[in-house]
Amino acid sequence: MDEKLSIDDAIAKLNDDDLEVRTLAINSLEGIEDEKIVQPLIETLKDDNLIIKHKAAKILGDIGEQSVGPLIAIVEKEEGDFKKFASFALKETKSEKAVNYFVDCLNNNDWSLRKIAVRSLGELKSVEHIGLISKAIDDEDWGVRLAAIRSLEDLEVEEAIDPIKKARRKEKDKDFKKAANKAIKQIEKVIKKK
Repeated sequence: MDEKLSIDDAIAKLNDDDLEVRTLAINSLEGIEDEKIVQPLIETLKDDNLIIKHKAAKILGDIGEQSVGPLIAIVEKEEGDFKKFASFALKETKSEKAVNYFVDCLNNNDWSLRKIAVRSLGELKSVEHIGLISKAIDDEDWGVRLAAIRSLEDLEVEEAIDPIKKARRKEKDKDFKKAANKAIKQIEKVIKKK
């Protein structure tokens, strides 16, 4: 049986020097939706281990609305990796309260934040921002462009098909064209069911 720490022990050991101890601590918090773990998990987004940071972000996302306020406060004032992981956690909350933040991030200099932002708007089915999502198809970063296609697919509206077709014509990459074709087919399938 896997060892699990109590919530208080896990919180205390999130910043232990030993990676195994920190791993046990973060694993012990998985599935717990208690507000008292939000701030310690946010601090864990600064960990030097990518797996620990990613898991902390995922747990914060799973906690949902209780994480949103503290995460928005962080992402609006921080930069670098901390901001990226906090933004990812915010995306994982699937909270409508984060829409304005993600709209602002579409113009960020960091491609990874633009990618998180455009995917979030799609996952949140933010149809009112279809124009901004469509604009991301012209991003300099291939990953952001692909994320925009997937987000337009997530919107499941007819208005998303034309921007995807235009992007497909402009793009030379075969994987991108495949993703565009899949998105169009999926949207058409959903529209037929409506």
